[in-house]
Amino acid sequence: MMTSFFAGCPALLRRAGVLVTSLAGILALLLTAAGPLYAQDKDPVLAKVSGVDIHQSDLAVAEAEAGQIPPMSPDAKKDYLVQFMADVILVSKAAEAKKVGETDDFKRKMEFERRKLLMSDLMQSVGKAALTDAAMHKVYEDAIKQLGTEQEVHARHILVRAPAGDEKADKAAKAKIEAVIARLNKGEDFAKIAKEVTEDPSGKANGGDLGYFTKQQMVPEFSEVAFKLDKGQISAPVKTQFGWHVIKVEDKRVKPPPKFEEVKPQIEQFVVRKAQAEMVQKLRAENKIEKLYTPPAPAQTDAPTKKDEPAKK
Repeated sequence: MMTSFFAGCPALLRRAGVLVTSLAGILALLLTAAGPLYAQDKDPVLAKVSGVDIHQSDLAVAEAEAGQIPPMSPDAKKDYLVQFMADVILVSKAAEAKKVGETDDFKRKMEFERRKLLMSDLMQSVGKAALTDAAMHKVYEDAIKQLGTEQEVHARHILVRAPAGDEKADKAAKAKIEAVIARLNKGEDFAKIAKEVTEDPSGKANGGDLGYFTKQQMVPEFSEVAFKLDKGQISAPVKTQFGWHVIKVEDKRVKPPPKFEEVKPQIEQFVVRKAQAEMVQKLRAENKIEKLYTPPAPAQTDAPTKKDEPAKK
């Protein structure tokens, strides 16, 4: 339309010739410069090494390959990674000059690395796609159903240590705990006595409070007594490897499940790995793997004989 308009107005075209040419020139210059400048703004060149540009985006790749980087400021880290990239470029150019890349061994390694990178990118993509809120909450809910009804006890204790093998010290420790129990039976406050008497360092600070625990979290002798006591009940002297204890049960409950947010990182890891494993299994099932050698026989577990069976109690 613009061409036909100017064709019909030759005088206007002549008068505006210089202006049109100038605008065209400026427009051409802007269009030529805009692409590279825009791209460079998005991914600036940070350094040049023997004619090879190091872009900002290259540093992410360098960081993944550089291993453990010492703690440093962002500017120092950038300089560290640029130097790492520079060394890679310089050494690789030296290798090219020696025609290292033309050897069969290098080509095999190159192909393996290419396949490994493709595998890594696809695995990441599959894991990311599987990581939905619905999938994570389903894993959480299924896990909660399997937790069952494990019991927990909230208890306090007072400890008097008794060195192993010292019978005299052991008797003295037991007598001291018995004296504590007598005070408790007269109505003295457990937490107050614990702060005064206990030889458990944390117990002095919190009145002997152990919080909630499962049976497996304590030594057997301690758990055996604690889980038999009723709420509010005080034990007789209890001997463990640590010495002599008196235990008071504050509460009993079914162990509550952890909140979703508390276990979300583990759930994310599980969902990602499950999706990746399922993809690999599917590919194995859909494709043929020929082993041109005799693979070892799978290990077999012998069935237990009569003499191996545990005796009935």
